[in-house]
Amino acid sequence: MRHHRLFGKASYGGAEQALLHAQDWRDHIVRSVPPQTRSERAEKQRTNNSTGVTGVFHHLAPNGRVRAWMAKTYIAPDEILRTDFSVADLGDDAQALAIRERARQLERMTGLARIHPAEEAIRMGLSAHPAGPREPKRSKSEITRRNNTSGVSGVHFKTPNPSHPGYWLAITYTAGKGSVSKAFSVKTHGAEAARNLAIAERASQLADKLRAEDDALAAGREPASPAPRRQSRGRAATASGAKRNNG
Repeated sequence: MRHHRLFGKASYGGAEQALLHAQDWRDHIVRSVPPQTRSERAEKQRTNNSTGVTGVFHHLAPNGRVRAWMAKTYIAPDEILRTDFSVADLGDDAQALAIRERARQLERMTGLARIHPAEEAIRMGLSAHPAGPREPKRSKSEITRRNNTSGVSGVHFKTPNPSHPGYWLAITYTAGKGSVSKAFSVKTHGAEAARNLAIAERASQLADKLRAEDDALAAGREPASPAPRRQSRGRAATASGAKRNNG
């Protein structure tokens, strides 16, 4: 069985943290999932298998008809078990006999499948990657998108038209629940102050969102809808035309 999981750089604040979390998860899987036995691995069906049973093959005559069924098992470099069952001699029983023989052959296969030396070291607790601090995974609303101009998730600069001084918008969206937003006019506050106010507002929105989700989980229900859309007063501060975007 294959185990896989993606660890995105954006979700963990960079490639280094994403790698550390991926290694931690890999180590957990290695330690919690025991290695396969050789017989279990031998029963894994390959993509090129055409009979539906691992270790059972058929020989075809030139006309395409099955001439014989064969059970084959690799026990060791110097021990390969193989038995053929002729359809001409055994008829329809040849396939069933080959399947039964394959099961008997697997009983001769003992021990665990060979594992990579690194996997063996992990099972012994000898992990090679750093044991330093791990940054928690960021929620989607905390990830800064490539088109973000503020460097802060959920904070955007908007200009309704070329002559407008613009405003900084803080917006938080919850899937299926709508959004909460508030704009801060550059004309009223100045460019830097408007940006800082939007950043502070975004932090407040995220805190409210997290608190509502925690309260909903504690009450055993779905998270409640966010508060109605909030906007700063004044024409320059309007955010009614802003796209919903978590940044």
